[in-house]
Amino acid sequence: MTAFDKQMFATSLGQSALPPFGDGKCAHFVREALEAAGADTTGHPVSAKDWGPTLFRAGFTVVTDVPYVAELGDVVVIQPTSRNLHGHIAGFDGRNWISDFVQREMWPGPAYRQEKPPHNFYRFA
Repeated sequence: MTAFDKQMFATSLGQSALPPFGDGKCAHFVREALEAAGADTTGHPVSAKDWGPTLFRAGFTVVTDVPYVAELGDVVVIQPTSRNLHGHIAGFDGRNWISDFVQREMWPGPAYRQEKPPHNFYRFA
């Protein structure tokens, strides 16, 4: 397992974020930030919803803390909504959730806020 630089992950996410609401490329932007931080994403999926196993292989574990408190370097994988069949993935930079844009909260948009699909938080172990 390689080292994972959480600050580099956060910096890479922030530098790549598109204003104001991204371009539907969350998995691409988060993958690039993970790789910049030292994570091996070999064999990564295209759809955001399918990133859990890749994160496990890269040394992340599911956070089961209740209540959940986001930490620098955390990643959320959100399952699809009725309007977005690929789901969503974002990383936490210590202040904001960032995917291909800086989100106002963990839910990336109205359909996610309304439907609240299943999701998992991951943290580098």
